[in-house]
Amino acid sequence: MPTPGDLVLIDHRASVQFAGERALWLRVTSVDDRPTYDGWVWLTGYSINQATGEAMARREVFVQIAGLRVQPRTTGSTTTAGTPPRRNAGPTRRGRGV
Repeated sequence: MPTPGDLVLIDHRASVQFAGERALWLRVTSVDDRPTYDGWVWLTGYSINQATGEAMARREVFVQIAGLRVQPRTTGSTTTAGTPPRRNAGPTRRGRGV
């Protein structure tokens, strides 16, 4: 079962409506606890552009839990898109005349 903060791949394994090019990555913001069909769940979150790691659109989807692929969380060494986090290098000291 996904939890808020998880990044999940939603494709044909989770629901036929997400087959082929309609597959998406979703950053989960909430998991609805209302009863549904056994093995299904309503997820709310933001679709993520994998190239940039940016949120594109808020989505609410009804999917099979067994078909979800949860991306393992990193230990904070990289961002979602796989690029190193930005670091504040602080002020730069320059010599005279520069």
